[in-house]
Amino acid sequence: MIATGRGLAVLALALFLGACAQPRGTGDLGIVVEREAGTLLVVDTTQRKTLARVEGLGNLSHATAVFSRDQRFAYIFGRDGGLTKVDMLKGRVAARVVQAGNSVGGAISQDGRLIAVSNYKPGGVRVFDAETLAPVADIPATYGGDGATSKVVGLVDAPGQRFVFSLYDSDEVWMTDLADTANPVTRKFRDVGEKPYDGLITPNGRFYVAGLFGEDGMALLDLWNPDGGIKRVLDGYGRGEQPLPVYKMPHLEGWAIADDHAFFPAVGRHEVLIAEMRTWRQTGAIPVHGQPVFVMARPDGRQVWVNFAFPNNDTVQVIDVPTRRIVKTFTPGKGVLHMEFTPRGEEVWVSVRDADKIVIYDTASLEVVKELPAAKPSGIFFSSRAHRIGL
Repeated sequence: MIATGRGLAVLALALFLGACAQPRGTGDLGIVVEREAGTLLVVDTTQRKTLARVEGLGNLSHATAVFSRDQRFAYIFGRDGGLTKVDMLKGRVAARVVQAGNSVGGAISQDGRLIAVSNYKPGGVRVFDAETLAPVADIPATYGGDGATSKVVGLVDAPGQRFVFSLYDSDEVWMTDLADTANPVTRKFRDVGEKPYDGLITPNGRFYVAGLFGEDGMALLDLWNPDGGIKRVLDGYGRGEQPLPVYKMPHLEGWAIADDHAFFPAVGRHEVLIAEMRTWRQTGAIPVHGQPVFVMARPDGRQVWVNFAFPNNDTVQVIDVPTRRIVKTFTPGKGVLHMEFTPRGEEVWVSVRDADKIVIYDTASLEVVKELPAAKPSGIFFSSRAHRIGL
């Protein structure tokens, strides 16, 4: 009777502690890519701490991520073609497929049910069920009479269960409607400009913009009026000048929309370009420390933060949007690869690969708040992206 009573007491205590345990939310979670180790850190942005390390994710040299609508799962797109679903609450891999030989990013559909992956090899876009990672659709990026396949870049989600992406090798932009996954409908826009290397969609989901590596300028598609076709914007910026060697391509997905203007990196220039979004005409350029890679706006649009390609990749600069002036220059260390704002922008997390750390800055005081250790960190992605178009 004594043993039974003690056992019941232990059981009652366990049940009590379990009832008192608070479920945790996922809105302040995020991941940090440790690229060389093929691992992720799951982080808490409120407590500024690491919760777990997730292993076995393959080649993460160019890894990006999107998040489920409930902000619990991160979908990781690896360079080796791996698509990995990570349960951030449990700190472990929930599912994984190797769907291609070389991939460069992906997107999640408007309803959160589809995951699309853009591929270099064999090219094209493959689409998977977000719950199971079972294949749903295959969109080969074939072009020309001989059936060649193009590398796909600049893949974004768009309203209406659509995905928009660029074909690097064939100078095209495609828009695929997956409302009926058994019968995808793809609309093709040809001769958009030479070598589209990346793309973005504006935060309201209206405009898709493809950067062009083979020529100066960009290609613009109005998704509200696709019958209008591709429009060239910023045509000829910098033309007639000797461009600098390009050590790292700018990332258009990280450009900034602020004060009714777009701030974006100039290819091969030490400049951040400014365009007025109503006309998409260039209205200015801000000289900066090096060739910009990411040009990112604080959520309220008051600041724009910029990092740079090698050999100036030890520096971050902050632009004050109203004055268009650089108000702060940081040197957190060699290999600054990515920046990510907390959901409301009071802090920004910066990965410093060669110093094996994440540096957290207060965006009001522009002071360091904390540093976290991380093994060769690159991309930083917070779960607040789950409710933003194109991220």
